[in-house]
Formats: sequence, structure tokens, C-alpha cells
Amino acid sequence: MSRTDPPILEVRHVSRNFGKFQALSDVSLQVPKGRLSALIGPNGAGKTTFYNVISGRYRPTTGTVHFDGEDVTGLAPHRLVARGMLRSFQITNVFPELTVLENVLVPLIVHHRAEYAFLKSLAGRSDWVEEAEAILERVGLRDMRHRVVSTLAYGDKRLIEIALVLARNPKLVLLDEPTAGMNPEETDRMIHLIQELADQSGTTFFITEHDMKVVFSVAQQIYVLHQGSLLAEGTPEDIRANDMVKQAYLGGSLYAPA
Repeated sequence: MSRTDPPILEVRHVSRNFGKFQALSDVSLQVPKGRLSALIGPNGAGKTTFYNVISGRYRPTTGTVHFDGEDVTGLAPHRLVARGMLRSFQITNVFPELTVLENVLVPLIVHHRAEYAFLKSLAGRSDWVEEAEAILERVGLRDMRHRVVSTLAYGDKRLIEIALVLARNPKLVLLDEPTAGMNPEETDRMIHLIQELADQSGTTFFITEHDMKVVFSVAQQIYVLHQGSLLAEGTPEDIRANDMVKQAYLGGSLYAPA
């Protein structure tokens, strides 16, 4: 995507209060279309509140949220999903008693606006099965398609969650701590997948992540929240060299591998 393209997400002067506590204070940023961006910040910086505001769970106290050129401030999450903004949560959100394939077929049925009667909707729809298998191929789980999800390892369940998001053909994917709870091998696998999807799909990915190795491995643009305000934004190189960011992370110990 060209740098002159309008942003896929634009947040203008957003604040969010909870009683007398101000979790976000006058945050403005633009997420470029077609790039992989990341939101970071120390614990308590306001990252989760920010995600909840842009994904429709919270309405901002002040300010506006614009998605794909339209003002979507306060729009309910399911309406944002219908417009192409999908969020993957820290805790895996899958159907444990269904197979891997059936898990992906559920959002495909919804995406194709079929009646939500699972078996009835699938009657004669081999094309949907093929579409689901193609999505599972992209995330490396096609060979596990007939496995019941509850029998899978944690890292595989996180990959299924990515597949569920892809099944809705999103314009913007919000990934909330995509490597949380993963071992190093699973983390490397997830990093590779996120990079591959961002490069090949044309979908915009916007992640929050505590693991700085992950952030500096995948992100092209980074935003830093600190005490509810936007402290810095820029390329990984900009953020790595920013003294204010280093100070915000435990007095200067921001881990930023070269």
C-alpha cells in the first residue's frame, strides 16, 4: 500500500474516563492500511482500554474513532465485525468440542449470511468446506482439520483463533497479545505466521504485545502508550532510539534487539 493511502484506522483526541480515573488522555493516531503496526506500553499504560474503545466495547468519553474512512465511534462490536474489523483476544475463543474444521466453518456460515443452523447450512456446501480447508492451510493446521479442538496443544488453539478471524475476510485484525502463554517454539511459529499473513493477504494487522522480541520482529510501525497518553510513534528504529520510551520501560531497560 502507498504511504498516501488513507489510514484504515484513525483515532482523534480520544479520552476514556472511569469515574474520576482517566485511562486514556487525548490519544490521536493513524494506523496505515496494509502495514503491520503494534501498540506497546508498560503495564497500566492503557493498552487494553484503547483496544476496547476502538473495537466498540467502550465508547470514548471524548474523541472519535474512524474505520475505513467512516466515523464508527461507539458502534457495537458486532457491527464493526460486519464492516471488517475483527479482534482476537488474549484468551483463546474457540469451540472445544467441535473439530478444527467445524470451528472455522462456523464463522464462514455467518460470513456468507446463512441461517445459523449448523448442519443444515452445510448441506451441499462443499465450497465452504474447501474454503475452510484453505484457511487452515494458511495457518498450518489443515492436517489437523478432523481433530477435536479440546485435544490440541495451546499454541494450536491460538492458531485456530487466527483462522476464525480470517474466515470473516477482515480488513483490519486486532491481535491482543497473540503470543501470550506460548513457549519459544510456539512464539516463533506465531511470529512467522503473522509476518506471512501481513505480507500476503493485504489485511492490516494491529497488535498489542508485551514481548518486545515479537514487536521488533514483526512491526513496521509502533505506537507507545504511557499513563494513558501517546508517548511516541514511529518505525522500530525510531522507537528503539527514543530515550523517553526507554525511560518508560523500567528506567531505560526496553528490550529492543537489533
